[in-house]
Amino acid sequence: MLHDAKDDANIPRDKPLDALALTLSGCEEDSTNAQLAARVLEKDGKCARAVYVASDTAGSLFTGAPSGGIVLIAGTGSNALMRTAEGEQFGCGGWGYLLGDEGAAYWIAHRAVKTIFDDVDGLQPASYPTDRVWEAIREHFNIDTRTDLLAHAYAHFDKSMFAGLTAKLSHLASTGDRLSRQLFADAGCTLADHIAALTRHSHTDRMRVVCVGSVWKSWTYLQPGMVKQLKNKNVKMELEFVRLRVSSALGAAYLAAKHVNYQLPRDDGAFCEVFYTSRPGDENGAEIYIPENINRKEKYERMNGTVNGKVNGIAYENGSNGDCVNES
Repeated sequence: MLHDAKDDANIPRDKPLDALALTLSGCEEDSTNAQLAARVLEKDGKCARAVYVASDTAGSLFTGAPSGGIVLIAGTGSNALMRTAEGEQFGCGGWGYLLGDEGAAYWIAHRAVKTIFDDVDGLQPASYPTDRVWEAIREHFNIDTRTDLLAHAYAHFDKSMFAGLTAKLSHLASTGDRLSRQLFADAGCTLADHIAALTRHSHTDRMRVVCVGSVWKSWTYLQPGMVKQLKNKNVKMELEFVRLRVSSALGAAYLAAKHVNYQLPRDDGAFCEVFYTSRPGDENGAEIYIPENINRKEKYERMNGTVNGKVNGIAYENGSNGDCVNES
């Protein structure tokens, strides 16, 4: 891969880079990261003069918040990392689908399926009608009965396949389905729990949260749970939620330069955009004016933070109020 990158950049393969940073999934321990860096140099001494290895979360964090902040990943799985301005790092989550991944796409999909099973069994009646969510589950897995789903849950389990259901649930939420909205509000709650767990290690009054992963595309439906739980957890700092405009590879480049004591120039506005600001005591967050005469698609995009600017706390119509439901 490095040779291909050098070829693309018209750099001779035998010319070492000044520094190379690799931000890779699973690289959480400094000792093993150092061993991997040494192994890379051992395999190809001309790849770079210095090699630095860190986790994939570090790449995203240094892309969006190089001076310190939180990266909160919610894709198929979830993970969170905070780095203070002094360089201390603290993690929360990232333990995989059996032990964690709270608030991620697999977690949301699994809870949707479990809600249906428990409701039909009478074990835990659903808070809202389940017909549309059950229809989406049957369509997604191409099944007719709950028994048909067991093969997908066990013998032919595919985590990504399960997680893919969440996109359909997001669509249902956009059409007003109350159960789908509750599932996303619950996800917002547990993602807020990650933030609360990390910010207790910080004594600043302001923190940037870099939001990475496909679940954040459904911010409108995460927001009620997120806002309420930040208040419930008594998080007393301003939180600036941002999305990356560029690849997290830029964060890796920043880390490589930092490793050899070189300061790369940075244009923060080009790297990320703020889509929400949470302030203590303000349940609505930062506001954005949305004209009434814009088309529905643009209004939806602005509400989701996909247009430049900040979004306000959006109350649902005929949907979840953002109350967090205990995990089953």
